[in-house]
Amino acid sequence: MNNNLNPVQGPSGQSIVLMDGVCNLCQGLTQFIIRRDTSGYFKFASLQSDMGQSLLKQGGLQADVLDTFVLIEDGQYYTRSTAALRMVKHLNKPWPILYGLVIIPRFLRNGIYRWVSRNRYRWFGKEDKCMLPTPEIRDRFL
Repeated sequence: MNNNLNPVQGPSGQSIVLMDGVCNLCQGLTQFIIRRDTSGYFKFASLQSDMGQSLLKQGGLQADVLDTFVLIEDGQYYTRSTAALRMVKHLNKPWPILYGLVIIPRFLRNGIYRWVSRNRYRWFGKEDKCMLPTPEIRDRFL
């Protein structure tokens, strides 16, 4: 374990993204984020991992929550559409412009988010185990 790791924020002020490690959509989104986060701002962990479970507990979230991804940024925990919108702010252009969608009321944004979340396994499938990162991106995973 990295001695410089603050479990709530990550090394060197980086933020942590917790995703469902067996969801194909979530694995694809993780790859999408990595390719567009050239500064290495985000670190990743599976919600099912020991680290993910510890971080969920530390943030006061239920350890069995798998219907959302979680963004931990500046010691704050964000879920669902708010996490997604805060995350795009740190990606390479043009993606940060999507943060403007934050003006849509949260109940509408999260309604769409929950609909996709409920159907993600049926639409995109799932794996028996979490994605294994390649050597090139292994340091991005906790």
